[in-house]
Amino acid sequence: MVYKNNTPKAVQDCHELILWIMIHLDKFPRKRRYTLGSKIENALLEILEYLIQAAFMRQGKKAMLQQANLKLEVIRHLWRLSLESKAIAYKQYDYGLASMNSLGMQIGGWSKAVS
Repeated sequence: MVYKNNTPKAVQDCHELILWIMIHLDKFPRKRRYTLGSKIENALLEILEYLIQAAFMRQGKKAMLQQANLKLEVIRHLWRLSLESKAIAYKQYDYGLASMNSLGMQIGGWSKAVS
């Protein structure tokens, strides 16, 4: 599915998730900001890169989408650790996880469409 300016919806949604999550990562306790927080942020930025590469590649899209999906699974675990370490509230966890799950479904659908 294509969003604005021929950008796939998964790319746009990942972009929006990064913007939303960065606000919450900035509020992490100092002890967690530079461990969990920076890992989550860097991994999300990598996913965005994979999705943009997949959008513009003619071949190898499936491999990029698989990398993005794998990295997203790691982020889900890091996000859960953020909740368990009390760096975020449950409401934030729930919204972030729902956004991640939606993004994962889009990546999965895109990957199936490429096959």
